[in-house]
Amino acid sequence: MRPSKKPLRLVALLTLGALMCAAGGVWWAAAQEPPQDEHRMRVEVGVVSIYCTVKTGKGGLVTDLAQSEFEVFEDGKRQEVKYFARETDRPLTLALLIDTSVSQKEVLPTEKETASQFLRQVLRPSDLALLATFDVNVDLLQDFTSEVERLEQALQRARINAPVAAGPFPRSPAGTRLHDAVYLAAREKLAAEVGRKAMIVISDGVDSGSDVKLKQAIEAAHRADAMVYSLGVADPQFYYVRGMMYDGRGPLNDLAKETGGRAIFPEGAHELQEAFDQIAAELRSQYYLGYTPTNSARDGKFRKIEVKVKRGGLKVQARRGYYAASE
Repeated sequence: MRPSKKPLRLVALLTLGALMCAAGGVWWAAAQEPPQDEHRMRVEVGVVSIYCTVKTGKGGLVTDLAQSEFEVFEDGKRQEVKYFARETDRPLTLALLIDTSVSQKEVLPTEKETASQFLRQVLRPSDLALLATFDVNVDLLQDFTSEVERLEQALQRARINAPVAAGPFPRSPAGTRLHDAVYLAAREKLAAEVGRKAMIVISDGVDSGSDVKLKQAIEAAHRADAMVYSLGVADPQFYYVRGMMYDGRGPLNDLAKETGGRAIFPEGAHELQEAFDQIAAELRSQYYLGYTPTNSARDGKFRKIEVKVKRGGLKVQARRGYYAASE
């Protein structure tokens, strides 16, 4: 049975929050409070944290770089890297978001199976993960937990366009609230966490019915310091028989590139498993860079970040910026 739902707690944060609450547009399912972990560290106030992955030209992971080999630029000005670590064991906080709209009917069973394997492969006792699905609603099926069994049980409850709560306004039986799902996971859940944070989004990337735009979803991920890994899983036949053109790659690429993650478009169950394996390897082979920005203005503006390595022939995968604190 699908867990009971409660209205979005922070609905006022949304651009059309009051309207969404009245119309029942986005809901979170009830879930238990996340466990407290004394080993999850808070970062010094005023320090900009960057988690990045470095690869060879052929895509191989590079894990032996020293602090002196990195250069960080903010709005074109070089910054002094004061903090450095190779991230293999620091706790990881994950939000797994799965598209359960009607276009995913043929691929959802494979998504659930491989996602379960991924969680068993990547999660460690000190890590936390949540599971949410999105279609005409955004539903939190499992709040933060370190127990893979709970997440797997929640995965089994995921189903296509599950019935939604009755409301005073008629609602479409179809929808894919991708932007809303990323926005809510970032602002309501990941923003309050510390350390390494990532979203794994499994979707064909075609949004329908969201109350926020893609730009707002990306901004929320930036403000939460969360990377987005996009897995583009589509059923081309679904669009073909309806005379529609599939165009979901662009949004999934934007979500990943802007936040320091990566977009992968697997074809078939085997490639989907390989994609999960690649993400797991990257999450355990990152570098942490921390600096105090030379621009100390608390103006709330977006600042561009560029990370470079001095060793030739290498590519850096890192978020493209952050929002400064405001007064």
